[in-house]
Amino acid sequence: MPIPFTYRSGELCCDRVPLAKLAERHGTPLYVYSGSEIAQRFQVFDRAFRALPHTVCYSVKANSNLSLLRMLARLGAGFDVVSGGELERVLRAHKPAAKKIVFSGVGKTAGEMDSALRSAILIFNVESESELELLAERASRLKKRARIALRVNPDVSAETHPYISTGLREHKFGIPIDEATRIYSGAAKHRWLEVAGVSVHIGSQITSPAPFRAAMDRVALLVRQLRSSGHSIRYVDAGGGLGINYHHDAGAGAAKQRDAKAIHLEDLDFPARARAYADAVITPLRKLNVHLLLEPGRSLVGPAGALVARVLYVKRNGKKRFVVLDAAMNDLIRPSLYGAYHEIVPVRAAKGSTPAPFDVVGPICETGDFFARDRELPPPSEGDLLAVLDAGAYGMSISSNYNTRLRAAEVLVKGSSAKLIRRRETYAEILRVEEI
Repeated sequence: MPIPFTYRSGELCCDRVPLAKLAERHGTPLYVYSGSEIAQRFQVFDRAFRALPHTVCYSVKANSNLSLLRMLARLGAGFDVVSGGELERVLRAHKPAAKKIVFSGVGKTAGEMDSALRSAILIFNVESESELELLAERASRLKKRARIALRVNPDVSAETHPYISTGLREHKFGIPIDEATRIYSGAAKHRWLEVAGVSVHIGSQITSPAPFRAAMDRVALLVRQLRSSGHSIRYVDAGGGLGINYHHDAGAGAAKQRDAKAIHLEDLDFPARARAYADAVITPLRKLNVHLLLEPGRSLVGPAGALVARVLYVKRNGKKRFVVLDAAMNDLIRPSLYGAYHEIVPVRAAKGSTPAPFDVVGPICETGDFFARDRELPPPSEGDLLAVLDAGAYGMSISSNYNTRLRAAEVLVKGSSAKLIRRRETYAEILRVEEI
């Protein structure tokens, strides 16, 4: 697959558009996304699951920009939402997509349920008995039948960062799988609830197929048990969680030297990665005649985005050298929150300079405001542009106005054209909801 960010005549480009040109036009910090990369990744992912009837329900929380949602809807995507606000975004971007929406999340409110019921979404992924009771009440009041799946917790370790692991008993997510049969029996008695599926999601940024296979083995067994009890289970929601390679240090050929059972998905290029993931998910479900729902987010948009920032200052504190950017943790919190790694590269290729270790930091008054520590970089100069790569997922969607900073603008690139899809905020806009 083509890499969306490459150097052309010494200039880092997204597709065929120089990032320096976009920064000059729209300022920094600036999020830049490759629409062609997102479309291609969606199509690769979709094809990987062609052995089963399925719907790819993009996880809106990864990146919720309206233009990206509309583009994905036109490619045939459904959507996984976890709030009333995300539901509203999908409806605003492409209202007909409502029939392909799955509503997940542990804390759905009555108002959010009402909005989803009125919109006639595909299915609710229910995470507790109390939620099930409230949903039955709201559906009865609105005379709208709610199609449901229980999100079961399979007690499978995702082998990922503890903050984004969701499939163990001690996590807040889902219903213990050994309690599911009893709760399904209760749900089937409600006139306004339609038992239709089983849902599971074990975490995010998972780089081995083994946890997915283990979870789906348990789900397949549960589906058989539920059907033997008379329930019509037509959908299996396998969740998301497919990781990406933030380090870019392993080629597709590396996997050929490994035993297939020990393979890590990060060793594969994306088409092979998607096929390995699909095989792990599909194999336990092949003979069940179900419609598979999938919730990819990061794997579709993560590598398609970069955060472009300008160097404000280069400074020393003793032996430590710092690069201070005009972007900060409020723009991209993953390094501060998760200790996450993102490659950082100059927008104009450095020639003949010897890399040296720098802490790449932002201007926020927190020691935790950093993008990298002791990172080997060609020594930058004040005014230079740097690009933080693989920032298309969980960057802008988690950004904030901390320190009363204006959130970044966003640009969508397709080939040689670029479109501003979110303009930079103004101080007046972020202050107008407050009163003195």
